[in-house]
Amino acid sequence: MEWNITGGRPVYLQLIEQLQLAIVTGVLPAGARVPPVRELAGEAGVNPNTMQKALQELESRGLMQTQRTAGRTVTGDTARLEALRRQQAEVYAGEFLQKMQALGLTPQQVQDLLHRMSEQKGERNV
Repeated sequence: MEWNITGGRPVYLQLIEQLQLAIVTGVLPAGARVPPVRELAGEAGVNPNTMQKALQELESRGLMQTQRTAGRTVTGDTARLEALRRQQAEVYAGEFLQKMQALGLTPQQVQDLLHRMSEQKGERNV
């Protein structure tokens, strides 16, 4: 997993966001075993206590669970994961639309832009 920790925001919040994104995008698939805290902390270059705090928050959100013998795993609740995926998509769409509005684009111009970009990428489903 690639980590992108920047200054200016609490590290554990960034870890939560990046782990959550890894879960909804399938990098950490439903039911998968999560690497140990020390391994994740080493990869991310953070203190293991900070990583533990992030993982505990994801557990409290129902995205992970700890089992005595198997360690920590990603939830197998695919409905919860799909709801989180939709929620994240709405956040991204809202941020995008705010930026387009700040640029002064009309809704039609935004739609045209998305259509043109979709065609360039070979994806005709937008």
